[in-house]
Amino acid sequence: MLWKILVAVLIGALAGFVAGKIMKSKTSLLGNIIIGILGGALGGWLGSFIGIGGGWVMSIIIAIAGSCLLIWLFRLVFKK
Repeated sequence: MLWKILVAVLIGALAGFVAGKIMKSKTSLLGNIIIGILGGALGGWLGSFIGIGGGWVMSIIIAIAGSCLLIWLFRLVFKK
């Protein structure tokens, strides 16, 4: 159980870093990691909702997409 949580956090951190670069976010590294973890959860939820998922590569892609979506929504709401 602890191993799965650690892997999810690492995938989220990687996804947040990559999404920050894709979206040209000016958030700090810690902020990108938090966005990545939350975006990974959002992407995982949306992926399971529409039936997409499975495998390491797909998990990372879904987490990056969820993180980008989260950054976009954050910008939309707070008009940054």
